[in-house]
Amino acid sequence: MNKFLAGAIIAVLLVAGGVYIGWRAFGGRAEEKVNASVILTALHDQGFFVTQTYVFNEPVTIERSTGSVIKDIFFGQTITARGTMEVNLGVDLSSVGENDVAIEGERVSITIPGAKLFNSRLIGPIEVRNQQGLLKRLLQNDDGYNAALAELSKQAEAAAKSPELLERANKAAREELSRLLKYVVPGKEVAVISGTIE
Repeated sequence: MNKFLAGAIIAVLLVAGGVYIGWRAFGGRAEEKVNASVILTALHDQGFFVTQTYVFNEPVTIERSTGSVIKDIFFGQTITARGTMEVNLGVDLSSVGENDVAIEGERVSITIPGAKLFNSRLIGPIEVRNQQGLLKRLLQNDDGYNAALAELSKQAEAAAKSPELLERANKAAREELSRLLKYVVPGKEVAVISGTIE
């Protein structure tokens, strides 16, 4: 039994020694080198980064007049509509280049473009009330849906492009990207700088 015990102790010591030598030779966590391409890859993977979503529900009125009261009785049209529009603002991170990333010791600075409109879309139905002239109703019947949708989109996008709402989107982009980049470059101070608002 002594030979068996001695063999087991030697086997355990050899395995432990092998693990120790392997850990010393190959072990430990390799220090990650942070450079601009690592940061750019993380940013470009995000694509267009939506930071703010606004919902607008405002009525619109479209007057299609011929310029004459008598002609309007036959060919005029008034469309009144209400619908809920969603508008998304954010930052296009695919346009960030190597010149926009600065690494100075323990500080990483990234300059991002200003916030801009990403898209607008209808959420829910549109309520359309359409008053058409007599002949227009018979000859060129138009329910007004497309015109109402276009006008609702136009007004929602104009409201979302106000300086106050764009600045909110910029602020949210800076905060969210700082949080994201702290995972990419752990242990470093991250500063995100917004470019001009578009």
